[in-house]
Amino acid sequence: MKKLFVFVLIAFLVPQLYAQAYQIALLKYRGGGDWYANLKTSLPNLIEFANREAGLGINTEQAVVEVGSPEIFNYPIVHMTGHGNVVFSRQEAENLRKYLESGGFLHIDDNYGMDPYVRREIKKVFPEAEFVELPASHPVYDQFFAFPDGVPKIHEHDGEPPMGYGIFIDGRMVVYYTHETDLGNGWENPEVHGNPEEKHLDALKMGVNILQYVFINGQSKG
Repeated sequence: MKKLFVFVLIAFLVPQLYAQAYQIALLKYRGGGDWYANLKTSLPNLIEFANREAGLGINTEQAVVEVGSPEIFNYPIVHMTGHGNVVFSRQEAENLRKYLESGGFLHIDDNYGMDPYVRREIKKVFPEAEFVELPASHPVYDQFFAFPDGVPKIHEHDGEPPMGYGIFIDGRMVVYYTHETDLGNGWENPEVHGNPEEKHLDALKMGVNILQYVFINGQSKG
């Protein structure tokens, strides 16, 4: 009985200890797109919510890291957003690939207008891979919070349904790309974009799911 108690205690504490050592980084890229679009309140709000509601214990200070920097290997997850053009040099694409193959994770959130550039540049990183639409049954939608219909719609742009795509390498999802949802806008203070409180909460909850998926399940296949 005592051994079982110790096992359960370790199983509970390890994810918390694992997360406490890490920061989330915002990805700084070239090409003219506004990588800094949601810089002030987006990730800070998500981190605060994740720590309060899910006990993830993430460092409260968001970092900023360049695509080609060796510093990218210090972060288990990097978040990328913006509205426009994205350009990766050969060195940056290679660095990002090594980071992702080494266990890192990239979440791309199209703030509006990134889609053609994201798809073009990710092809430089993984020429052999394609974005795969994730079914609503994927584990990222059933972590701390349940989203039985998949990624939620947060901010309206073109009236298209929200989509979530993955890039898989050796069976592990290394890139999660959210399109026509704008989670990052939803993470910001509600008054910034006039989002209803329920949309703000949905965005934060989905963000928690992404983080928990990376911290706890991100090294496994699926």
